[in-house]
Amino acid sequence: MFKLARVWKVLVRLPIGKGPPLCYKGKVVNKKLYVGNLPYKTTSDQLQEMFAQAGSVTSATVISDKFSGRSKGFGFVEMATEDEASKAISMFNGNEMEGRKLIVNEARPATPRPMR
Repeated sequence: MFKLARVWKVLVRLPIGKGPPLCYKGKVVNKKLYVGNLPYKTTSDQLQEMFAQAGSVTSATVISDKFSGRSKGFGFVEMATEDEASKAISMFNGNEMEGRKLIVNEARPATPRPMR
């Protein structure tokens, strides 16, 4: 019992959200990209087709509300290599899509949220 309590204290003290750096000396390390300010009618297939211009797309997902099913206006794209991810950022960040300026940058690791 004592060992379990000790281990729990160690686990609680660990820093949350500490992971590998997203950029190292100006080069993108993470291949997963955040795409923000998307038009609400954008689909995952459209997102994948658009980012395929920059290279090979591993996955593309538009995040939607779990109750209404409507898009939340952002998504994630995972590129095959770091070079393709850098190219996609330079190609699409600030570009307009249906009158909205896109925000494209490296995705940050998800931080744990408290239970409701």
